[in-house]
Amino acid sequence: MTSIKKIKPTESELEILRVLWDKGSATVRDVHEVLSLHKDSGYTTTLKLMQIMFEKGLVKRNDSSKTHIYTANVSKESTQNQFVNKMIDTLFSGSSTQLVMQALGNSKPNKEEIEEIQQLLNQLKKR
Repeated sequence: MTSIKKIKPTESELEILRVLWDKGSATVRDVHEVLSLHKDSGYTTTLKLMQIMFEKGLVKRNDSSKTHIYTANVSKESTQNQFVNKMIDTLFSGSSTQLVMQALGNSKPNKEEIEEIQQLLNQLKKR
């Protein structure tokens, strides 16, 4: 997957990307069915959004058969990085420490998550 840094997906585009990241590839109908479980929107709206996302380069489209198959053209990780970096810059004055403290203060991580966090901290200490 390519990294398209300048294009920041909208909220609706992110919902579609989440479906594609989970499924790997999907038709417009497949995506629409997943979205309609928790959102009231029409099929044509999903179709139009996915066409726009194709034009932006956020998704790839295989149109070799009658039904077009879409896949994400941006990785979940690079998209998360893009949003987290923007949030750190705008909300936390560039301090990743403040972001982490806020996140951990607002939720109660389970034992496995605490162990993952500890492993990450240990790796950072070794640098």
